[in-house]
Amino acid sequence: MKLNSIAFLAASSLFLAACGNDKKSDTETTMPQASEETTDVATSAATDPALATLEQKLSYIVGTNLAGQFKRDELTFDVNAFTMAVNDVMAGTESRLSQEQVQAAVAAVQQQAQEKQQLAQQAVSGKNKADGLAYLEANAKKEGVVVTESGLQYKEVVSGEGEMPTSDKTVVVHYKGTLTDGTEFDSSYKRGEPAEFPVTGVIKGWVEALQLMNVGDTFELVIPSDLAYGPKGSGQTIGPDATLLFDVELIEIK
Repeated sequence: MKLNSIAFLAASSLFLAACGNDKKSDTETTMPQASEETTDVATSAATDPALATLEQKLSYIVGTNLAGQFKRDELTFDVNAFTMAVNDVMAGTESRLSQEQVQAAVAAVQQQAQEKQQLAQQAVSGKNKADGLAYLEANAKKEGVVVTESGLQYKEVVSGEGEMPTSDKTVVVHYKGTLTDGTEFDSSYKRGEPAEFPVTGVIKGWVEALQLMNVGDTFELVIPSDLAYGPKGSGQTIGPDATLLFDVELIEIK
């Protein structure tokens, strides 16, 4: 579950306030774009007699976006309570909830969201660990694969005769990174230029592997999650406890 529904409500409120003000604010606020699903609904409703005026259309647009956001975030939404709140505000009626109640409700929703995220992450982590272990066990049996004491696996594909980098050096490499299912998450080849970084400026598996390579070598690496990004993962593609695969070509030492 995402944590942006509360922020979305605030953004929608700012949008409505901006619509009623002739002066532009210093910071422009725009409506989040509706999904294809909600856009189709809004389009089909455009000819509905109940949505003839601009005010009606605007109200429908706001409702569509709010409901769509709640649906995407898997939050329950009480239409009656929402309508009550709108009517109260438009009529100038005092809020039925105190500020303390509002804060408590928001905190409870955020707590639920965090708990759901943690459960989802644990499920993904468990699968990644199992998949990674199976891959490591199978790969270790392949010809030419060396397994180090740390659990790093590597295979020399191309042998070079240059120097070996030490921990205080900077290296220039070409590389491609994939998950065990073949999903590519990074490639210097696709960017059209090699990467340059300190030997100790990367994940543990890389730090170890680089110091085993000679300039001109190309290695295939299989890096266990504890030598990669561990339970936190990295970005949208590398999940928690993911085992990573790399093709690494050591080009230069600086």
